[in-house]
Amino acid sequence: MINVIGVPSSAGSYSAGQEQAPAALRSAGLFEALTGAGNDVRDGGDLTMQTWKPDRDRPFAQNLSQVVQSVQELATVSAAVLGRDERLLVLGGNCTIALGLCAGLRLAGTEPGLVYVDRHFDLNTPHSTTEGALDWMGMAHALDLPGATPELVNILGPRPLLHPSRVSFLGVDAAQATEWEREWVEQLALHVVPQADLVQAPTQAAAATLDAVLPGPFAAHVDVDVLDFIDAPIAENVNGRNSGPSIEQLEHALTQLWRQPDCRALSVGELNPVHAAADPDSLIRFIAALGRALAPRTVRAVD
Repeated sequence: MINVIGVPSSAGSYSAGQEQAPAALRSAGLFEALTGAGNDVRDGGDLTMQTWKPDRDRPFAQNLSQVVQSVQELATVSAAVLGRDERLLVLGGNCTIALGLCAGLRLAGTEPGLVYVDRHFDLNTPHSTTEGALDWMGMAHALDLPGATPELVNILGPRPLLHPSRVSFLGVDAAQATEWEREWVEQLALHVVPQADLVQAPTQAAAATLDAVLPGPFAAHVDVDVLDFIDAPIAENVNGRNSGPSIEQLEHALTQLWRQPDCRALSVGELNPVHAAADPDSLIRFIAALGRALAPRTVRAVD
């Protein structure tokens, strides 16, 4: 059984758009792809709709109260699902959904690991960057880095939410990282499988990232800006042109992750339907790839 929950929020983003993603994925055939692959699917509906707006009162941690609300809601709902020993697919929304998902795993009684599939580390804080978008800071809060906003860290439970030894970054382009992020990757000895490995050998790259999170329950989070924007112009971030994996390469990596019995949940973030409208076939291809990657293990074994 796969439970699907939508988090239609762009509050922690750079601009509006991602709040439309859960509805866009549904209307473009996500459920048909999942059931067609042999899954039983339960639609848990959407959490509170939130749309980004400029927060001039907290320019370096914009829309913080809305992000806190969204993460809390997702943690509560996902804990109920994961406590039934069922799997979960979360449709974002921005990358702060990874916090709610991991907090939900812990509320369900397990210490979570996380495979973070993203072009970026998202290890910034309001003190390390002037950007102010919390979706670029989620992992800093999960790891309780200095300068993380207490309001967000405090709702995640005992600190840190994630132990550095059970976190792996897959598909990162280190050239996109800030100096602050690179310093903390080294200081915490965080496990990183770089973008080039994901492109050249996606199945093997996913297997390598599993070395850092197994054994034990884990979630996987995918920021679609990990993709080559020319192959799939569906992300909020448009900078990844002619680099990063194709949809097909990402599918191979996700298949390797999802086939693990300890993979309890997958979240998908940073999909912007406004950008996807430039090439509607990309969204259809992405949904088809998700359906195949998330096929039940029994079905995959027959194939």
